[in-house]
Amino acid sequence: MWDLDFISESDFENHVRKTIENYRESLKTMTLKDFNKNIIDPVKFAFDKALYGISWQELINNEITRQRDKTNNNYIGYFHQHIFKYIDKCSVPPNGKDGGWDVIFRNPDGLYFAPNDESNELVHTIYVEMKNKHNTMNSSSAERTYKKMQQQLCDDDDCACYLVEAIANESQNVIWETSVEKKKVHHKRIRRVSIDQFYNIVTGQSDAFYKVCMKLPEVIAKVAPSMHTNENFDDTVYSELKNEAKQYKAGDEDVNLTLAMYMLGFSSYLGFNSMN
Repeated sequence: MWDLDFISESDFENHVRKTIENYRESLKTMTLKDFNKNIIDPVKFAFDKALYGISWQELINNEITRQRDKTNNNYIGYFHQHIFKYIDKCSVPPNGKDGGWDVIFRNPDGLYFAPNDESNELVHTIYVEMKNKHNTMNSSSAERTYKKMQQQLCDDDDCACYLVEAIANESQNVIWETSVEKKKVHHKRIRRVSIDQFYNIVTGQSDAFYKVCMKLPEVIAKVAPSMHTNENFDDTVYSELKNEAKQYKAGDEDVNLTLAMYMLGFSSYLGFNSMN
């Protein structure tokens, strides 16, 4: 029985399906060119191989997994953000539109932007910047985001701005305290909010995020099999690298593989360029 009354079963399934489609993009065959799209650090690989005592193939497979995981984190961000376009009074602006906010929640009846024991003020709009994890913002990114929120409060004095974190330290709706131009700043309507608390605000249900999480495995299990294909995604990175290594005569196979790995990052560097 469908018991999420703030999002329909079909909308939830479609959203999960789209997220899975995004995920599948990262599972396509990875070539050596794909592998080195963001140039790797061969020196780190040399240390990792020696200190972890693993083969080049295992090391490369680990890096492929890491690269895919980084991409998939973006797709999980998509899941967390875009689900709100199916929830009443929420909108998810296209990139760069409506101030570039991730989510905007408008309630014509007004809403309490903070816990009642902190403030009983009402606003009619909440502008949201969303992050997967609480520790993914460096200081410059945090400063830039805070300034954006300050400007929004100047433009609209009937709003609050939230930094919503999917993975926060704890469930919270607190004033965001940070530094701007080396000065500590805070404002009661610029807040750090865990995603469960944001769901509570937009749906009026304290366990809304819990319900989404509990329903998710069931829906994934229902949707994923219907999207199965017979495509065989065999990564070719290691086999291509072995072929590259055959042209070098620096030593045994392991040494030549090391040199082939160096050439991914250093082919134009002095000394290495003579190997081309």
